[in-house]
Amino acid sequence: MKNAMAKKLIIVEDDVIIREAFVTLINQSSDYIVVNAYSNAEDAIKKIKEDAPQICLMDIELPGMSGIDAIPKIKAILPDTHVVVVTVYENDDLVFKALCEGASGYLTKNTPSAKLIESLKELDSGGAPMSTNIARMVVSSFHKNRQTPLTARELEVLELLSSGKSYSTIATQLFIDKETVKSHIKNIYLKLEVHSKAEAIEKARKSKYI
Repeated sequence: MKNAMAKKLIIVEDDVIIREAFVTLINQSSDYIVVNAYSNAEDAIKKIKEDAPQICLMDIELPGMSGIDAIPKIKAILPDTHVVVVTVYENDDLVFKALCEGASGYLTKNTPSAKLIESLKELDSGGAPMSTNIARMVVSSFHKNRQTPLTARELEVLELLSSGKSYSTIATQLFIDKETVKSHIKNIYLKLEVHSKAEAIEKARKSKYI
């Protein structure tokens, strides 16, 4: 039975199976109710005033407007609505972009069902829910050396390289083509004065660039 004070949610997720799974999971809780679910950000923004959700679960990679671009638009209409990113992406640039745009939390899609509900409750108590690996990434970023010759994008590419990602995977994850990845890597080698991926990663880690 639903609590009379149940918090209203909307879900913005283009994968219909994941979207329906979230709806089912959240509606099983007596403390939350999904008032609407959308496959794109544009439709969600059009109806945001009517839905008046306290919480919005937002994917990043959506058809049309990205989830990150949608966050400030939602916050401009309903400043008190908490937007929690739920995505497959774990690179620090996207995490910080989402948080800078006003996200109240950042979860990955492999978050266990019970943890998702716990995260919603964490919001209610003033917390900023994050998956463990995301929280670790945020903390480690404060230990990095910001005096780096590399651009933010080059650092992203190097971070992904250091985690064992292929050129193709990096291209997909950063929404760029494979040739652009190769160009970034060439620039990284030049700036760090190295000649291989292993040397670049070792030097960047020693210098605390990554």
